[in-house]
Formats: sequence, C-alpha cells, structure tokens
Amino acid sequence: MLEFEFMRLAFAVGAVVGVLAPAVGFFLVQRQQSLVGDGIGHVAFAGVAAGYLLDISPLLAALVASVLGAITIEWLRSRRGAAGDQALALVFYTGLALGVVLVSSAGALNVNLFQYLFGSILTVTRGDLAVVTALGAVALATMALTYRALAGITLDEEGARVQGLPVQRLNALVAVLAATTIALSMRIVGVLLIAALMVLPVIAAGRVARSMLQALVLAIAIGLGSVLGGLTISYYGDLPPGGTIVLVAAGCFLVASLAGATVGRR
Repeated sequence: MLEFEFMRLAFAVGAVVGVLAPAVGFFLVQRQQSLVGDGIGHVAFAGVAAGYLLDISPLLAALVASVLGAITIEWLRSRRGAAGDQALALVFYTGLALGVVLVSSAGALNVNLFQYLFGSILTVTRGDLAVVTALGAVALATMALTYRALAGITLDEEGARVQGLPVQRLNALVAVLAATTIALSMRIVGVLLIAALMVLPVIAAGRVARSMLQALVLAIAIGLGSVLGGLTISYYGDLPPGGTIVLVAAGCFLVASLAGATVGRR
C-alpha cells in the first residue's frame, strides 16, 4: 500500500487532520457547540463555490469564508442578539443557500466540487501536504500555548472573565481554529463529514477518560487511529475514504461506550 506515492501523501495529510480535528473539536464539544462544525462546513462550501466562480484557489476561498462564518457565529452568540442555536442556524442555512447559488452561477457542479463535499484524500498533492502541515502546526502550537486559558473559558466562562482572561478574544480564537480545521480537512473527509471527525473521537474519549487533559489526549489518539485505520480499510476494501474514516470513528465511540458502561458497573 505504501509503495504508492498517493497513499503516502494520504497518510501524511490524514495524520495531521486526525490530530488537529479532535483537538479543536474537544473545545467545541465541551462548550456544547458540537454542531458548529456543520455550520462552518456549509459556509466553507460557499467559499469553495466562490473560488470556482472567481477562478481562485477553492481552498483559500473556503478558508476565508470559514473564518468569516465562524467569527459571525461567535459575534452573534456573544452579543446575545441570537441564541447559540439560532446563530448557528442563521449561518448554516445562509451558507448553504449561498453555496447553491454560487455553484449554479459558476457552472461548477462537477467532479472537482464533489471532492470537497465528500472528500478525496487520494488526490492530494505535495502542495496540499505542505499547506496542511504548515497551518496545522500553527494551529496545534497555538492550542498548546493557550491550553490553560482555553480550558478556563471552557469550564467556566464567567469565572474566567472574573479572573481577567480575555474571554471574547479566546472565544474568537476557538472559532478561527475550528474554521481553519474545517478548511484544511475538506479534501480528506469533505465538508459534509468533517464535523463528525471533530466530534465523534471527543465523545468517545469522554466515555472512558477521567480528566479533561486525559480526554483531550485520548480524543486525539482516537482521531488519528480513525483516519489511519479508515484509510487502510478503504484502500483494501475499495471504499470511499471519507465515509470509512467517519464509520471507524463511530465504531470507536461504540467500543468506548461499552467499555465505559462495563467499568461503571464494576
């Protein structure tokens, strides 16, 4: 399997995303914002369509659109102009509708577009690997440096504000990290499935972990294992990589749930 360059590239890019997605998703799940990834994903879809319409890089356009969408969700939520679910719904449906209109205008309903919708990790290039690795490293380093502050606003936002933490800026940072993760992960699992990779490893880890840090580390391990295992299964089983990766993550959740229930009974 690793004799082929496209598989080596797939595993390299997949490893970065497998670590980054659950790491960012961890803070979303703990803040009860599990569906934010779906909302940003639909805005990213509009960005891809805009990229085709303007004849620029779909990845760059999706990254810009994702960041703007994430900041909009956080702005609406923090200003209490709309409840969290209402802000998410507003961005979710607006992004989806805008994407449909732009796709129609660009005449881009083709195979290339479906690569971003459902993932096409086997077509990634060395350039894609360089971009994903660089931005992924920056995102992971940012989370490592701000972990204590992010943990503080995740556990008790009001308490963090009293302690003098820049809560609004930290919330915006989480939103931008989520947007960056989704834009980088489109070619791996697709905008329609990336939220699952951000959420499933986290809730699986939560079934067996005994501390916040342990849950984060375990979620990253499950995410990485899901990507690598899903790629292997998809190669030998001739299956779609994106869907296979998510199904492996779902299987990990079931195993973790059973393990957690067994330990609880004991």
